[in-house]
Amino acid sequence: MMWWNHGNASAGDWIAMSFMMLVFVGALVALGVWLLRTTGTGTNHTHAAPTQTADEVLASRFASGEIDEDDYTRRRELLRNTGTPTATK
Repeated sequence: MMWWNHGNASAGDWIAMSFMMLVFVGALVALGVWLLRTTGTGTNHTHAAPTQTADEVLASRFASGEIDEDDYTRRRELLRNTGTPTATK
């Protein structure tokens, strides 16, 4: 099987071998990128995104117009008190 055609490779054989070499090199590069990303040596992860407090989220919702002034003041008081809602009608 190995020496069919007396060891002469045709153009199709050369194309297949070239394609498989590109796949092999691509797999090696992908493995290297994956290893760098999983070990964390390629990036600096020391800067975490700042999280907003509940007051800041409430103030930004009021500033963007999602809630009106009555909702803002009622919810702000709920946050600042014990967190138990007051009876309102």
